[in-house]
Amino acid sequence: MRIWAGLAMAAGLLAGVPAAAQTMPVPPAPAPCRQVGDAPMLVIDADSAVRLAAIGLDRAAIFAQMHETSIPETSGCWADPTGNFDGQLISVGMSQWNFGTGSLQPLLKAWKQDQRHFGRARKALMPVYGKTIFARDCLAVPVKDKCRAKILAAHGPDGKLNPVLRGELAALFESDGMMQVQLDAYLVLLEGVRQDLLRVFPGEAIGPRKVRWAVDTKVQQGGFPLDEDLARLRRKLGAMPEAERWDRLEAIFAWYGALARSIDQDGVQRDWAWNVDRWGCLLDKRLIDPEQYEMLHLTFLRSRTAIGNSGRWQALTFERRAKIILGVGSVAGKTDGECLR
Repeated sequence: MRIWAGLAMAAGLLAGVPAAAQTMPVPPAPAPCRQVGDAPMLVIDADSAVRLAAIGLDRAAIFAQMHETSIPETSGCWADPTGNFDGQLISVGMSQWNFGTGSLQPLLKAWKQDQRHFGRARKALMPVYGKTIFARDCLAVPVKDKCRAKILAAHGPDGKLNPVLRGELAALFESDGMMQVQLDAYLVLLEGVRQDLLRVFPGEAIGPRKVRWAVDTKVQQGGFPLDEDLARLRRKLGAMPEAERWDRLEAIFAWYGALARSIDQDGVQRDWAWNVDRWGCLLDKRLIDPEQYEMLHLTFLRSRTAIGNSGRWQALTFERRAKIILGVGSVAGKTDGECLR
């Protein structure tokens, strides 16, 4: 009797609900991702650890920097695969390595080489799409047309990866072995950052701000301005009359604001107005120190050469690094710091 009473009560509750709503399936909650962070099985090369410690990156700082890099890329996840929305075919991993730039293929090759029983490991993690992803056509740089066609066929009508391929890529990049491969790749990046910092800031102290700024620049654009460009900018800054100092920086913020409002800039719609207001406040109150001042100009120098999708991400490129430099900013709708007029 209790069963029939329960059914009757359910029917009564549904009586006032539209039929479409009664039959609409509840979408499953997304599976929690494996968050970027330290883990006991992850190994950092001892020599690399010594070199990176010289710029303030011990083990804890390395993983903290990895997690910070992953926040705008994957919301802190080790995987978060995405499709061809930006023309990169597939992007995956805490630094969003992708087929389009050729940054993903080395990670796939490294994982393959690390497996004692590659075929078995591939089938366990990627039973449907493993043969495609690890095929010679997909490991080539650039990928071959046959690979491109197969991967594009695995996209839905909305342009996103189908759930099967997305799930298999997540399983691969959240596996212990691929986490180590990602860590190794990130350590190579940090070693490059160390060399770049010594070149860009010769003889200067290297603190956390410069490291974070340099990592973001390296991840997003692969490198830094040439020596001759750095020298030209610094000559101009050195010769600039003090009376022009703040107007010149205001012009850079105005460039960012105008660019963000233009039709073909993405990723900044939730942020630019907040940034323009708070950065203007910092400028008006003269709360920008000499190091920040120079780094903002260096960021302007590099951001205006961001050429992905014909410059589609230039405003986003600038705002990410400006937030790091100033400690005040909004990126992907997340605000940090404040300046009150």
